[in-house]
Amino acid sequence: MQAVKNTVAENLGKVVPNTHSLAPEDSQFSLDQVPDLSGKVAVVTGGSEGIGYGVTHTLLSHNIAKLFIISLESDIASDAINAIKGEMGEEAANKVEWLQCDLSDWEQTGKVAFQITDKTDRIDILVNNAARGIMTVQLDKNGVDQHMSTNHIGHVVLTSHLLPTIKETAKKGNKVRIVNLASNLHEQTPKETQFESIEELNKDYGPQPQYGRTKLASLLYAKYLARHLTSQYPNILANATHPGIVDTRQTTEHIHEAWPYLGYGMSVGMQPFKKSQFEGAVSTMFAATKTEKSGQYITPPAIVEQGSDKANDEALGERLMDLTWKVVKEKTKSQSSDKGCPFKEA
Repeated sequence: MQAVKNTVAENLGKVVPNTHSLAPEDSQFSLDQVPDLSGKVAVVTGGSEGIGYGVTHTLLSHNIAKLFIISLESDIASDAINAIKGEMGEEAANKVEWLQCDLSDWEQTGKVAFQITDKTDRIDILVNNAARGIMTVQLDKNGVDQHMSTNHIGHVVLTSHLLPTIKETAKKGNKVRIVNLASNLHEQTPKETQFESIEELNKDYGPQPQYGRTKLASLLYAKYLARHLTSQYPNILANATHPGIVDTRQTTEHIHEAWPYLGYGMSVGMQPFKKSQFEGAVSTMFAATKTEKSGQYITPPAIVEQGSDKANDEALGERLMDLTWKVVKEKTKSQSSDKGCPFKEA
């Protein structure tokens, strides 16, 4: 029976009052339990809408000192900052700095990371949230699958460039938390996935498996960081989270790019059961502000799950990251990887 309650707590909202209360007592967490964040600095990708805005709003509500939001669309970012100003006041809005960035453009991503590190000498929280949703396959300007390019590789480039500042923050005795947004759809990764070549990354498996594979990559990357980074810097914690089925543009609009008609099952049929953007941010905020462990897969509200067999395959994670470094260096050698911090470095 508890397994059923966990499934509801992890995935659904509105279906029962206070859905997260169904979780075991030792896995309870709410946004009210986020600690005071005075003096801390955070970076959130996709922080101007959806789950990302839930994270942004919560960080500001708990006194974050500086917040860098990385996203693509200026009008949505402006709306988010205006909403913050209207609800929380000018002081809160002034803590936010928005930087426009297409995460599939790795040169630009590296430059944006350097803009951040030029403006702050500490980073306490990094939430790698932005993502291309369940959509058809497209290639980026480098000829790489757009899902993988944005959801995984772009975040690796960003994180790698921010690592020197993250490490310095940790060396001074501060706890630093890196959170990658994964999904239980990582379980739909094609069985043949080996992360061995660009050709494999570019194979069209269909919208949902293509998306699910990137969420497996996000999970594997968090575990990779836990093995290679936390082991050297115990104050740096890296985890992956599952938000649940959340009411965002991905589940109401973008889903129709892949399935013009069948998408209504998600956009309309599931509407009464979706979590709000704040409910969808709960597991991520736990990972970003409270957990004392690294390398975990955390689902709402703060339930630690094992994930799929592939999610626990260290050899697969190492191959993924070897391929990631190879692809980035091949495609951006003169513009980014030669000028940034070593991508191979955890």
